[in-house]
Amino acid sequence: MLQPIERVIAASALAAVVGGLACAGAVTAGEQAGASAVEKGKQVAVNRKKGNCLACHVMGDGALPGNIGPPLVAVKARFPDKAKLREQIWDATKKNPNSMMPPFGRHGVLTEKEIDLVTEYIYTL
Repeated sequence: MLQPIERVIAASALAAVVGGLACAGAVTAGEQAGASAVEKGKQVAVNRKKGNCLACHVMGDGALPGNIGPPLVAVKARFPDKAKLREQIWDATKKNPNSMMPPFGRHGVLTEKEIDLVTEYIYTL
């Protein structure tokens, strides 16, 4: 039998999980349809099951960023040609075979449309 403090801890953990699951689908398809390409790109980029750029990069107002990749700041200065940025997102190993960045396009992690949207968002940073 659980002790009172163990019950509180178990109930708190369950509430956190259920709350997290409820928030996971907070953005509906209808809300996304009305969003701009930049906003849709941000949704893909910060989605932990899709782009997950925050796992490796500091970017925008993203919470809990990683530090494996370079910070995504002054992107227009680093990639004046937006097509080069898209190529980097599609498959960073083309330019640098030792890149740790997953080849999002080549491996089919993101669709062509999602890569276009992420490119639009990242280009604004």
